[in-house]
Amino acid sequence: MATIKDVARLADVSTATVSHVINDTRYVSDELRARVLDAMEVLNYRPNVLAQGLRRGETHTIGLVVPDNANPFFAEVARVVEDVGFDRGYSVILCNTGDDLERERAYIDVLIAKQVDGIIFIAAGDHHKHLAELTDANVPLVLADRDVAQSGVDVVLVDNELGGHRATEHLLDLGHRRIGCIAGPSEATPSADRVKGYARALREAGVPVQQSLIEPGDFRYEGGEEAAARLLSLDSLPSAVFACNDLMAIGALRAIRRAGLRVPEDISVVGFDDIVLASAVSPALTTVAQPVEQLAKISTELLLSRIEGESPSDLARIVLDTELVVRNSSASPIGSW
Repeated sequence: MATIKDVARLADVSTATVSHVINDTRYVSDELRARVLDAMEVLNYRPNVLAQGLRRGETHTIGLVVPDNANPFFAEVARVVEDVGFDRGYSVILCNTGDDLERERAYIDVLIAKQVDGIIFIAAGDHHKHLAELTDANVPLVLADRDVAQSGVDVVLVDNELGGHRATEHLLDLGHRRIGCIAGPSEATPSADRVKGYARALREAGVPVQQSLIEPGDFRYEGGEEAAARLLSLDSLPSAVFACNDLMAIGALRAIRRAGLRVPEDISVVGFDDIVLASAVSPALTTVAQPVEQLAKISTELLLSRIEGESPSDLARIVLDTELVVRNSSASPIGSW
């Protein structure tokens, strides 16, 4: 592997001249610059970009912390973040916390140690005192998708409460009055806000909120199937179910089929996210679409602007809207419920 000394020897210049050409730190004549560049090409020399960045206090890497990279929603977020970062000359280090707070904290330490230029952070819960380590280390930080009590950082969110309200209102407009809800992890703000929207829509329609109809889930397929099975074990079945994400809604579809019931003829199902699988399952899932590409793109561009000193001093708090996508899994109830 060629070294900077090899380049200097072939170009018949000093190693300092080669360094100045590579780093653009001092004027070098066009003739000498051309000789250095030609020698680099002949020797296939590649500068140590990481070492250069560390000397300038930058690494052109950003961290992305997500709760579950197996979830198609977070996989799509990661894809967009990587695309935007690549276009701007940044590499992305993906950290999957598995919804574990200790693992989340460990990854924060790893990213600080690797001297990333900034971090996009999707929290595993709502208790994040260790995030202060990032602000104390002056690491630019954008909180995405999930809000936490952390001052001094930019936040990009989706209006989850309004999305939960829209899903429930859709079912109410169809004539459903006994509507079950499969919540996500209670400590995660998207789940809590979506359940708030569900409860608010019921109250506005004059329908009592029944805790027996709200089952906890875990944002995973299996958790949705198990929660739906518990709802189906009630003496009085719900005529519809709102699941706080699409994976749990798809799990609910399976539980309903295994109980010998049909969707939407016997029970309607509505999800949240609009992942690719939502339109591929049978019946195609009615869901609340999150603007995942917009969320990821805004978060990445905001972070890079902070890193490069282009953003205004005021902190950003951006809340994006959702959209109800009606497909085949929701319909008016048949008979008396």
